[in-house]
Amino acid sequence: MKQTATAGWVLAIAMTATRCLALQTAPTSGVLAGSPLAKAPKFAEATVHWVLVSIPDRKLALMENGEVVRIYRVAVGKASTPSPVGSFKIVNRVKDPAYYHKGQVIAAGKGNPVGSRWRGLSVKGYGIHGTNAPGSIGKAASTGCIRMGQPDLEELFARVDVGDAVEIRGERDEQVAGIFGAHLETLAEARVETAGEVGQ
Repeated sequence: MKQTATAGWVLAIAMTATRCLALQTAPTSGVLAGSPLAKAPKFAEATVHWVLVSIPDRKLALMENGEVVRIYRVAVGKASTPSPVGSFKIVNRVKDPAYYHKGQVIAAGKGNPVGSRWRGLSVKGYGIHGTNAPGSIGKAASTGCIRMGQPDLEELFARVDVGDAVEIRGERDEQVAGIFGAHLETLAEARVETAGEVGQ
């Protein structure tokens, strides 16, 4: 990325940092899925990939060519600082961002509150990013941003691009229930398998 572009994104992150500071949570796991219920809304028809976030489920689905290909656990905004609801687009992507908050600068690295990847949304002050407090994943814990665990964050970052659509839903409508509800058993099985692998 060119220096001028990087400077612009750093400024954008500085402006949005206040909205995204909060506690975060434990390991997440993407689950392969496939769903005929995943019809793209009109705003996403022009893109191969789009992202659907369910605030009540605290999950994010990656959609590809009309199918659910991956589901991730995420942290969403807490009651006092809720996540925005609506149709948005990814407007920038930054690898290893610096974090700015009230005059304090935190360089990229382990202690960075937004983790190793940032995807800014077309609603000012919000993005999809990582965390330095993984215990908040699966909870309503952020100041509005969508937070992901490190492996999930980097996997999604590699698959979505500027211009891809992001829809954040605040209620479980028929599509949300179909996409996330249909995979609850699969997700539970994946958690058991993951726990067994790490000896928990």
